[in-house]
Amino acid sequence: MGSVIGGLLPLAVGVAVSPIPIIAAILMILSKNAGGAAKGFAVGWVAGILVVTGVMTMLAGILGGTDSAPSTGASIVKIILGVALVVLAVIQWQERSQTEVPGWMKAIDTLTPVKALGLGALLSGVNPKNLLLCVSAGVAIGAGGLSAAGDLVAIVVFTLLASVSVLAVVVGYMLAADKLGPTLDSLREWLQLNNHAVMAIVLLIMGAVVVGKGIGGL
Repeated sequence: MGSVIGGLLPLAVGVAVSPIPIIAAILMILSKNAGGAAKGFAVGWVAGILVVTGVMTMLAGILGGTDSAPSTGASIVKIILGVALVVLAVIQWQERSQTEVPGWMKAIDTLTPVKALGLGALLSGVNPKNLLLCVSAGVAIGAGGLSAAGDLVAIVVFTLLASVSVLAVVVGYMLAADKLGPTLDSLREWLQLNNHAVMAIVLLIMGAVVVGKGIGGL
């Protein structure tokens, strides 16, 4: 269990430090429908990570192998996922000078809690960058040779760690709105300016980690 959780930590950090969902959460907090939209977004974010990681864990279990002796199939999948993350890192780096705000962010003021929930699920479970990280985590858990209960614990731990940044923004603002408001606005501005560069570095590191684990299992 310990080795599997340890292998999930860098992937969870990669999801947690993704700038876009943090920016979205901050914008919702500062929007007209702050409370409802932000809470809905947080629930959708957690649900998206949980579902994708859980499904991939079940599929990866079919490949067989254990954490100490992974199957060839699981190792090849990890290498492919790692290379895909590196490719995305290169794309993000090439786009690092782009600071334009996405269209959906401009419409955040009009989001209802239900729409915010759907947006959270899409950004966490369908967004290509996070999708690859969650899929990599699911493969790592499924190929870890854990029991069903162990898989469940690993999925929950990964989900909580991957969601900590968004949850911290939403819960922190609920507890100390007056103190955190200016700080969150400054953080939003910095993340918007450095979004692509941050993600490029994160994805490159995560890709190297996943490729290394895949090669090590061959």
